[in-house]
Amino acid sequence: MRLGLLRDRDFGRLSAATALGQLGDRVIFLALPLVAIAALRADEFHVGLMTAMTSAGSLLVGLPAGAWVDRMRKRSVMITTDLARALLLLTVPVASAAGILTIWWLYAIALVHGVLTVFFDVAYVSCLPHVVGRGHLVQGNAKLSAIRSVTSISGPTAAGPLISLVGAPATLLVSSAGMAMSGLLAITMRTREQKPESSERPQLVREIKEGLKFTLQHPSLRAILAGDAIFSLSLAMYQTMLLVFLDREIGLQPSGIGLVFSGMGCGALLGSLLATKLAKRVGQGPVIWMAPLITCPLTALMPLARADWSVCAGAIGLAALSLGGVVRVVAQSSLQQALTPDRLLGRMSATARFFSWGGIPLGGLLGGISGSAIGAAGTLWIGAAGMTLSALPTFLSPLRRPPRP
Repeated sequence: MRLGLLRDRDFGRLSAATALGQLGDRVIFLALPLVAIAALRADEFHVGLMTAMTSAGSLLVGLPAGAWVDRMRKRSVMITTDLARALLLLTVPVASAAGILTIWWLYAIALVHGVLTVFFDVAYVSCLPHVVGRGHLVQGNAKLSAIRSVTSISGPTAAGPLISLVGAPATLLVSSAGMAMSGLLAITMRTREQKPESSERPQLVREIKEGLKFTLQHPSLRAILAGDAIFSLSLAMYQTMLLVFLDREIGLQPSGIGLVFSGMGCGALLGSLLATKLAKRVGQGPVIWMAPLITCPLTALMPLARADWSVCAGAIGLAALSLGGVVRVVAQSSLQQALTPDRLLGRMSATARFFSWGGIPLGGLLGGISGSAIGAAGTLWIGAAGMTLSALPTFLSPLRRPPRP
């Protein structure tokens, strides 16, 4: 892949910070649930509840976060939240070593970490147009997705054996270090956006309503929100039981689970390499609905798997899910950023995240309840069907066809 924007000093540092932060995030994604499943022997419902707590921040502060971030410099928000998350994650191995780690401790960590991540992600999405300019959004999003994909491969690949060697709680030290280094790198960026002008008496409710009104009244943005909400709820149900299925029904060791998730990273990397070309050839709008419609049905291969070669077929289905997910996210993120004026970027991003991630706590709870009632495999079937149906809102919108020249 050509260097392009990577030659730019600030984009290069943003990319490096992204790589380190994403590495930490991928380790968390694997290690935190395994702390509950393996170290604390949590049942299906408690694993689902932890998934809900991880994403509950989107419901608690999702909409206000956009208004608050629009009043601040995005880079400062990214630095603060990265360093705070690093310190927070350190408490898990410390509590484990002291023998005081409980499932309630993990719930608290998941909740606070999720709230901080809401602020980071809103600022991160809003920061990119200031760093690369609006004319390079697709290229910038594609390159950042490629970097995230590489860490999605290396993170689980390294985390699996590390968990087997030192245990899941101690592995979170890697996550903490990654977050801290990401924040320190962001400090060295030279780009200084102008501090947003704020009125003497900011009207939080009015500002939130303005962001909601803009996003919900735009037919393309509204369709993206609806598709994301269905996809995220279904994905949360699927992912909540995926680790349980691999650990307890297939009998994979942490190293094997890490390889499965590394396969997903490979799919994501391929998707990031194809995203720009597909968006240009097919059109940003059609790519947004075609990607899930083509790739999500393949996730049904995993609940068919047994403790043999069929696990590889299931892993290929997950890799396809990641490929389609990255292609879709690059196209729709670039479109959302291009359609939104600078002063509303934070609120648009927060609104999108609220509708997308707001369904994850419900999906986590439903996944836990469904797993307890019909088993992990049955829940995976439901999640696969829901993710496939998420293509409908964008298919039935103006995004169905590329815009006329």
